Amino acid sequence: MKAKNLFQAVLISCLLMFVSYNAFANNITVSNVRLIGQNTSEQTIMVKFNITWENSWRTSTGPSNWDAAWVFVKFRTGSDPWQHAVLTNTGHISPYGSTISTGLLNPASTYAMPGNPGMGAFIYRSANGTGTFSATDVQLSWKYGADGNGVPDNANVQVQVYAIEMVNVPQGAFTVGTGGTESGSFTNGSWTVGNPTIPLSIATENTLLVGASNGKLWYDNPVALPYSGDQGGPIPAAFPKGYNAFYSMKYEISQQGYVDFLNSITTTQAYSRYDINNIGYRYNITKSPANVHSTSTPNIACNFLSWADLAAYLDWSALRPMTELEFEKACRGTQTAVPNEFAWGNTELSAGPYTLQFPGAYNEIIATGYNQAKGNAAYNGNIGTIGGPLRVGIFSYFWSLNRVSSGATYYSIMDMSGNLYERTVTVGNTTGRNFTGTHGNGLLDGFGYANIDSWPGSDAVGAGMRGGDFYNGIANLGVSYRGYAAYVSNGYSLNYGGRGVRTSP
Repeated sequence: MKAKNLFQAVLISCLLMFVSYNAFANNITVSNVRLIGQNTSEQTIMVKFNITWENSWRTSTGPSNWDAAWVFVKFRTGSDPWQHAVLTNTGHISPYGSTISTGLLNPASTYAMPGNPGMGAFIYRSANGTGTFSATDVQLSWKYGADGNGVPDNANVQVQVYAIEMVNVPQGAFTVGTGGTESGSFTNGSWTVGNPTIPLSIATENTLLVGASNGKLWYDNPVALPYSGDQGGPIPAAFPKGYNAFYSMKYEISQQGYVDFLNSITTTQAYSRYDINNIGYRYNITKSPANVHSTSTPNIACNFLSWADLAAYLDWSALRPMTELEFEKACRGTQTAVPNEFAWGNTELSAGPYTLQFPGAYNEIIATGYNQAKGNAAYNGNIGTIGGPLRVGIFSYFWSLNRVSSGATYYSIMDMSGNLYERTVTVGNTTGRNFTGTHGNGLLDGFGYANIDSWPGSDAVGAGMRGGDFYNGIANLGVSYRGYAAYVSNGYSLNYGGRGVRTSP
């Protein structure tokens, strides 16, 4: 393998937080990508690059967590389709002040090549700090001899490096349900219909019993809105319950993030993952006659995603879907539940209506209608005439003030209440309960579908929706609202989005 002219372009995936009204952060940036240090006896080579993002943090108090970049590599030889590059478990080089943790295909098992390779790596601060984080000359060890049938030593290789901003959700007990009156809310099984629900502690990843008795998980499935689930169980030990540590995407998938995905898969695959009839509601992804996708609003959250679209994106990026138990952990953390709370931990909500400054631009912000003393989120009561989802993380310019005004979760994950529905794996039917938390392998089937057996299939049975959206009302924004937690919808919609997670290394 030649060590020169072996890389193509760097693609950028996700946006960063905005730290104040007038100070805007740029996209997470990967630059100066090159291949060096080929070892033909080990068939490895180093993928070297620089990475930077703003408003990064690591703290040992409060949530005791950090943000990170999930970095993965795609490659191709000649005009062949792009493939996922697998990494070794050791041998990476992390610059001063940074840590690199390899994300294995199955983090619960030991590294093996083949069988359980590194699918990417988390890069994050090695010590407490806040502000812009930069790492120069990061090096990831690519086992090129193990990819596909093996890349020849003298191949002319092109690589692309992708980076998605993530947030660490530490291991620990938490509660589901708020003690409120949300439709279908989780509750301790000792609850009786007509009374406020009773928060239930999740303190293990062991099998979770479901039933209407004390200490078991329970929920109502009201006749008026019968989409909370079948009340079946138990929930197997392999189903991710949120107790173990995981990483969540900090933002919903942006239109540019989805465009990058479409442009790195085959024309046949992309045909299944993009519908030219999706128009309006601030959706602006288009396709050229040469089958190149682009968007005029790259930073707006990507709506019109079907479950199959989201699953394919997560498989391609070696992430996985979030379960609805993990959704509540990511929002509430270890804090005491507040009845009927939103993602920011109380029931105070800005009424708007919002108007925009710099609409559609990288620095799109709320011009009027926001309230710094209350939580901010996009729902039908304040979206006004905007007509669609907002820029991902738009309220994070309040982040320096407090969690409430920025609409952030306990762990500083953005837009978990409102903007677009989060598509989660439900406990409300057998298919959902059979989910084992397997990660994507970076590859789709020939027609552009995720091909991970334990995931809900393209029919979307086993998936549901949490967190509310710009099109619906206040009630749907609640952390424990489960009115559509087991609702089966295999199509796309103007208010469907999504994000992925990954079990911690």
